[in-house]
Amino acid sequence: MQKFFRLKVTGKLDKETLEVMKKPRCGVPDVAAYSTFAGKPKWQSKQVTYRIVNYTPDMSTAEVDQSIKKALQVWADVTPLRFTRITKGIADIMISFATREHGDGEPFDGPLGTLAHAFKPFPGIGGDAHFDDDESFTFRSSKGHVLFLVAAHEFGHSLGLSHSDVPGALMFPTYSFTDPDRFSLPSDDIRGIQSLYGKPDSEPANTPCHLVWDAVTTFKGETMFFKDSVLWRISPSRSADQLPIKSFWPNAPDNIDAAYEDPVQDKLFLFKGKQVWAFNDKNLEPGYPKPLSSFGLPASVTKVDAAVHNKNSGKTLLFFDIYYYSYDEREERMDRGNPKRVENGFPGFTGEVTAAHMSNNNIYLYSGANLYEFSSSNRNLLRLLKSDYFLPCQGP
Repeated sequence: MQKFFRLKVTGKLDKETLEVMKKPRCGVPDVAAYSTFAGKPKWQSKQVTYRIVNYTPDMSTAEVDQSIKKALQVWADVTPLRFTRITKGIADIMISFATREHGDGEPFDGPLGTLAHAFKPFPGIGGDAHFDDDESFTFRSSKGHVLFLVAAHEFGHSLGLSHSDVPGALMFPTYSFTDPDRFSLPSDDIRGIQSLYGKPDSEPANTPCHLVWDAVTTFKGETMFFKDSVLWRISPSRSADQLPIKSFWPNAPDNIDAAYEDPVQDKLFLFKGKQVWAFNDKNLEPGYPKPLSSFGLPASVTKVDAAVHNKNSGKTLLFFDIYYYSYDEREERMDRGNPKRVENGFPGFTGEVTAAHMSNNNIYLYSGANLYEFSSSNRNLLRLLKSDYFLPCQGP
């Protein structure tokens, strides 16, 4: 232990060693510098599912959901892996909060000490992450343990990384506070995870197929697909035109979260983070960008994952995590009964909505590489398609 933590190796429980032993930490045993588990177990598919089984009372449901999603994105950003949430059944990574003995043979130890543990990839319990609910978890405060930081570390184990002996690495065994809004994955962790899964897949710039879209919307008879700082315009004849977002809307942000067109108002709305931009043709409307609260969304909604306007009903659906809100454009207010679970409003849909648009009186919900086609009138699931269905793609 003294050697691992780069202390003076005395073989005795001296003051410096005891101080390290008292620090809150992960429950997975120490091994070495960025390292993998014996045999290098890893997920064989790039598509990894996760499910949040229960919640801690320390945080709101939305805060837990966002912390877990952000923690997985840390690893998705530097690998080809893509994480999809499911709300029923067995996922690759089952996430739960528990205390003391909780059925896996590795009981928690009460407040402080072990914060959480996770299991390397293998069938059954492999990949699962358990968090000690005797701890105090927070969204971003230094008073307590930031769930995002703890979860990002544990998901490193879920993906096949063991501990690192490099101080400052995410996979270092002991917990240390970092502002989650300023977190950047250290190079030691990047080298470690890429030793298992390689670097992120890169698509040729002019090939929009097989991408997971940031947003999709109709605009003046065309369908717009957004990814990073680029958009593809797909005409009704399915010809594609690629160009930078800012060449079309100079005042628009890059890396948007959602988009929709309201043809009656002749406006296009783009969402990023806690703000929304409105454009008339290519011109930014006065007063924009505005906060999400301008739609009547609560403060717990920190971003809009997808949006779609139903021209028949005049309602706009705003998706956040596994929920959606219905906004009445004509009344300029939220409908009653918000939010609703996506799986209830769109029976047959699983996962999270990553993009959405309306075409031919059908509503299309994207979830990663999958595309769900629903009737806009009765919400019946018509077809399950691939996310490049509307694109001029060739081959599989």
